[in-house]
Amino acid sequence: MLQQSFRSLASNDHRTSGGSGGEGHSLTIDAAKKYVVSSTLDRVDWNAELVRGDLGKAVQQLKRESGKGLLVGGGKLPLALAELGLIDEYEFVVQPRLVGHGPTLFAGLSKQVDLKLVSRLEFGSGAVALRYEPKR
Repeated sequence: MLQQSFRSLASNDHRTSGGSGGEGHSLTIDAAKKYVVSSTLDRVDWNAELVRGDLGKAVQQLKRESGKGLLVGGGKLPLALAELGLIDEYEFVVQPRLVGHGPTLFAGLSKQVDLKLVSRLEFGSGAVALRYEPKR
């Protein structure tokens, strides 16, 4: 589902539609190396590499190789990485809208993770990006 959404954002139609405000974001996603964690897929495309096996070892290796950090999204993967203590930084963007439904972030986390606010950025839309590091 997310893969299709990102593909749509990065399509030429969105990049050239003018005025959407997401052109730079779409180009960045399109060009970025992507890693797909899956136990069911046989292959991936769109500048992606399939990650299988021991998640902890694979992510530690990617963190060493990358040098720039890794961005993670989805519903299950952040929870698994938090459980393994492999998340160095959390960034949440709070939108000024209540919808009354949707996924719960980190539902099922087995232990509390205390965070320290590192920075915040307010947008003209009213959205706020909050960046945290785990207290160690």
